[in-house]
Amino acid sequence: MTQRKSILLVAFLTVFLDMVGFSIIFPLFPRLLEYYLELEGPDGSVGRVRAALLVLAESDWAVTTLFGGLLGSLYSVLQFVSAPLWGAASDRRGRRTILLWTLAGTALSYVGWIFAGSFVLLVLARAVGGIMAGNISTVSAAIADTHKGPDRAKGMGMLGAGIGLGFVVGPAIGGLLADWSELWFRHGGGAWGLNPFSGCAAVALVLSLINLGLAAFLFPETHPVEKRGNAKAERTLRPFAALKELDLPGVRGANRSYFIYSVAFAAMEFTLPFLVADRFGFGPMDIAKMFVFIGLTLAFVQGGLVRRLVPRFGEVRLTTLGMAVTIPALVIVGLAQSVLLLYVGLGLLAAGSAAVMPSLSALVSRYCPSERQGMAMGIFRSMGSLARALGPILGGVVYWKLGDQVPYPLAAAIIVVPLLIARGLPQPTE
Repeated sequence: MTQRKSILLVAFLTVFLDMVGFSIIFPLFPRLLEYYLELEGPDGSVGRVRAALLVLAESDWAVTTLFGGLLGSLYSVLQFVSAPLWGAASDRRGRRTILLWTLAGTALSYVGWIFAGSFVLLVLARAVGGIMAGNISTVSAAIADTHKGPDRAKGMGMLGAGIGLGFVVGPAIGGLLADWSELWFRHGGGAWGLNPFSGCAAVALVLSLINLGLAAFLFPETHPVEKRGNAKAERTLRPFAALKELDLPGVRGANRSYFIYSVAFAAMEFTLPFLVADRFGFGPMDIAKMFVFIGLTLAFVQGGLVRRLVPRFGEVRLTTLGMAVTIPALVIVGLAQSVLLLYVGLGLLAAGSAAVMPSLSALVSRYCPSERQGMAMGIFRSMGSLARALGPILGGVVYWKLGDQVPYPLAAAIIVVPLLIARGLPQPTE
């Protein structure tokens, strides 16, 4: 295996498992809430959270959804804060060192989940996982180190494919292992803080250890000492402040475009299960198949078509093309009255976003010099994490207050803004 291929493999697995860690808990939310509520009682920490949410949502189903959204947002917010920190650290200490430390931290977070005998310990384990998932900036910078010019979008496309597959495989693992894990718990679990979801966490731990082992053996240093900066001022927990320091042509515009686009996309993704359940009567298996379709389309376009389209169109044109496709796709999904039309809209939506994400990522990396790649990619990835934290909250509020036909056309109108920003981005020279 060539060095560049081994770097791409480890980077792909890292972002893939980051997203598996983020999404594996999704199918467990209803049972997880019930378990800790029964374990700790209404006066425990989870009971107090549930009581507060019940005042806001006024239904058990909405409470469960908001509960899951809060845990997901915690993970994403901490990834948002930590991504620039890990990226800047990799500029100074090297990509390999930071990657190995964060992968070890990810494994530790799963150990915490396995022995989470209380809701507080579960939240702490998720928090550690979110912080360590900021290493997406480090592997993005490593791809930028080893992929030059138009090839960079190809590498970023593979990272995007890993993210898309992670969103599919994570819930699938959680759903498939949930019954087995609970069965094991009823027949001898319970000691040392073991819980009905420890089996799912144990599988995630094994996957994270495999990733750590592959990184230790296959991932070389891509950022040599002579290229490392010594910019102590860049060590910040404020990504927006760090973005101001990157006063480079195109960087701010690309980040703003990515953030606004991602908020709209995350809002759609969060409310989609409610839409299809209300309008088409979709059950859990129907929803799972729908997300598999979306994830596979994302992976196919990002991992295959993007590398062929970038040399022909360039990253700026491909970004605007992807956003232009997303706008009617959102309208189709929001107004669809048949399953066939729904899937047409979802296919266009997945294809459009699959073109946008790696193209903007490649643009940011090509706008920045090598000694600031880690910080630049950290800020960029943190924008996506913040969007994944804000989008579900905003989308849920609009959906519950205004109905199922409003959020998607509204999101389509919002995407006009990042489309106009993207049209004004300069062509990269590197």
